[in-house]
Amino acid sequence: MPGLILEGGTFRPIFSCGVMDALLHHDVMFDYVIGVSAGITNGFSYLSRQSERNLELMRRYRNDKRYLSPGNYLKCGSMFGLDFVFDEIPNRLLPFDWDAFNAYEGRIRVGVTNVETGEAEYLDGRELDEKCTMLRATCAIPFYFPPIKIGDKTYYDGGLSDSIPIRKSLADGNDKNLIILTQPQGYRKTLSRSSRAAAAALRHRYPRLAATLLARPKMYNETVCFCDHLAAYRPRDTVLLRPLAPINSFESDVTRLENAYWEGYRLAEARMGEIKRLFD
Repeated sequence: MPGLILEGGTFRPIFSCGVMDALLHHDVMFDYVIGVSAGITNGFSYLSRQSERNLELMRRYRNDKRYLSPGNYLKCGSMFGLDFVFDEIPNRLLPFDWDAFNAYEGRIRVGVTNVETGEAEYLDGRELDEKCTMLRATCAIPFYFPPIKIGDKTYYDGGLSDSIPIRKSLADGNDKNLIILTQPQGYRKTLSRSSRAAAAALRHRYPRLAATLLARPKMYNETVCFCDHLAAYRPRDTVLLRPLAPINSFESDVTRLENAYWEGYRLAEARMGEIKRLFD
């Protein structure tokens, strides 16, 4: 069974949306989908077979203050309007097809980071509730989002502890994988000022999470190298797609976001033969 691996990156996964819509247009549906943050959040429209839904969402709401603005901190403690993004849009304004999603019979893994352990956990995406709580959790970037509680555990963004969950897919028995990255070839993560600040702010309450934040660049870079290794030495088992040029994580120019979407779509079309061979 081949796996579909989805990296996050706020608005960068619009590239991945183009790839997934090309898959839908060729009726290519993976039975195992795993990802983090906006990557897996966008992936739910693929699972519900709603082609171009994510593109339309960006067109309508990217620059809507209800979606993203500092004013949202006063309402929900987040730069993003949590109820607007994860309830009003999918349940009223641009409806998510719950019936089609519930008909999907494969496995869905939503990566999150446990605030106490600093380690990755993988929630069962088939248990998604109407308020999309686990998607709020996987997108919960420190400072931009509050931590999200599910049951007796509290979570932050899954990308903090496992940005590209290819190893989890392999461990779950998927020897063949389509990996969609949202950074161009050669990109390597460095420890940013904001990550240092977040680690300092969280160190006393969540020391293991703070350590995870500081170690993230090393983890990320090693995982990218691992993905490149799989693509080079197991080319019949691994298809690796990535944009040619950087995409701004908080890109506000909708035309640029559309261009990134169509880049992903065209790249997937060009390599569709390789992708379909993963199912052989």
